[in-house]
Amino acid sequence: MPDTPSAERSGVLLAFLAALGFSLKAIFVKLAYAWPVSAITLLALRMLLSLPVFAWVGWRAGKSAPALSRRDMLLLCFLGLCGYYGSSLLDFMALQYISAALERLILFTYPTLTVLIARVVFKRRLHWRELASILLSYAGIGFAFAHDLNLAQESERIWLGAGLVFASSLAFAVYLTGSGTMIARLGSARFTALCMLVSTCGTLAHFAISQPFAAFILPWQVYALVLAMAVFSTVLPVFMQSAAIRRIGASRSALIGTIGPIATLFFGWWWLGESISTHQMIGTALVLAGVLLVSLKR
Repeated sequence: MPDTPSAERSGVLLAFLAALGFSLKAIFVKLAYAWPVSAITLLALRMLLSLPVFAWVGWRAGKSAPALSRRDMLLLCFLGLCGYYGSSLLDFMALQYISAALERLILFTYPTLTVLIARVVFKRRLHWRELASILLSYAGIGFAFAHDLNLAQESERIWLGAGLVFASSLAFAVYLTGSGTMIARLGSARFTALCMLVSTCGTLAHFAISQPFAAFILPWQVYALVLAMAVFSTVLPVFMQSAAIRRIGASRSALIGTIGPIATLFFGWWWLGESISTHQMIGTALVLAGVLLVSLKR
């Protein structure tokens, strides 16, 4: 890992820009819902627009790589459907019911859920830091959740949206838990690209079953928002985050990445007119403290 000042500065900048890019995804989705468009249609467009880049990366990474085994293909199918398809679809559906700020806070519980999955599946003992992280994260969500319930006239919609985004976070945690060994075997670029191909196939199959092709006939504004989502909240952040990890390490990248919920809170207030309350600020601080406890080394 480079330790020159220029490499460190560029790594910090790349990690910061990646976090901002990921935080904008919920904003783009909420803006697109101003027009009559379904969650699966938005996701299908996002995957189609992102696909050429990841397909090219996968082709480049796999030119001299060994062939995939049957076990590898089965795991790739499971993880691709769980992560980029299942998790994203549930997240897009949740944003029909809850604010972007609450969505980002609940989604940010995936590190603690990954720890819990490891405890259940691999029987790994929980450290006190991990237990404290779980308590802090869910206390923070409780504060933010209470704020949205107080503002909403239909609390059922808030409960439904929160449940959907929590399921999305759980699906992404399953993806992360299973991706470690696959990345070690295939490399991060090839693994990510192949998972994108699997998830794109799953998304398009879902779209073909549930929607007419005419659902793609949308105003140009929706296409502009989806294109921005594909470029600035999918392709660029993925590669910027990888480059940042190479320069400054995973721990420091994770630390900088905690700006994400704060950025979503700010952009939601600026672009969507969502309110910012003391409850939300306290909830955000607690969730970030919990994520830092479980993400960073001592």
